Amino acid sequence: MAAGVELGFAAAVGPGGAWRLRSAQFPSKVGGRPAWLGEAGLPGSDALRCGRCRQPRAFLLQLYAPLPGRPDAFHRTLFVFACRGAACYQLPGPGGPLCDASEDAEPDHNEFLFPEYEILIEPEEPEFPADSSVDPDDEKGAVDAAKKLEEQEENRVTSTTSEALDEETLEAMAKHETKEDKIFQIFKDRIAAEPEQIIRYCRGGEGPIWVSGENIPEEKDIPNCLCGAKRVFEFQIMPQLLNHLKVDSLGESIDWGTLVVYTCAENCGAENKYTEEFIWKQDFSIDSIELPLSS
Repeated sequence: MAAGVELGFAAAVGPGGAWRLRSAQFPSKVGGRPAWLGEAGLPGSDALRCGRCRQPRAFLLQLYAPLPGRPDAFHRTLFVFACRGAACYQLPGPGGPLCDASEDAEPDHNEFLFPEYEILIEPEEPEFPADSSVDPDDEKGAVDAAKKLEEQEENRVTSTTSEALDEETLEAMAKHETKEDKIFQIFKDRIAAEPEQIIRYCRGGEGPIWVSGENIPEEKDIPNCLCGAKRVFEFQIMPQLLNHLKVDSLGESIDWGTLVVYTCAENCGAENKYTEEFIWKQDFSIDSIELPLSS
């Protein structure tokens, strides 16, 4: 993976392109069956059972993520498995219905498997590209005019609202906006340019973007790897992926605001075996406006 934030997008693959999703091509993909890097050290069936209902988890996705400068991680893939039971998603936080990494643990019928897509990776473009064709003078004038209109509208709204609401109510509204609305707005603004993104990848660099001010983990909430090294943020799975999984309505099926994956900072390898890492699940705040998921 390259430096900076990289975005992943789900792309349908026809019969003629199925070869791209085989193990020999080191694919990044959603659904179907995992394309293992190798058969040695595969996790047993117990490792892939849901931590809550103990039913087998389905393969959700895999991400090809070699580490530059690490010969031992020249080929490296992260696998995510998820329970299909809706009740297991009612609690936010760690563990439970989600884990990293055996094929033999999955029931052999298509209804259990998620639809299969290729994940295409692209760098996230800066908000204001350096080669923008917009005339700087015209842009500045437009921005200044927009700011002036915005300030006038804010003054008008504030004046009207102040007459209708007492000071205590206004203060409570301001605090509420600070905790929830602003964080959710940052999330929406950040993904606005590429609303179809299903993955955000940036190992050890820029952290995740949160969908809510609630249930954001502290450092102590992220357990160290079994080797003793700290775990670092590597990538997050976005809510837009739910559109591609053909799941039922929210509240009656699997659901999340974002799934944040943390991996061993040293990539210890655990004797060249598949190693379980750590996922944090965050839900949308009940007070925030639900993010529209396009089909």
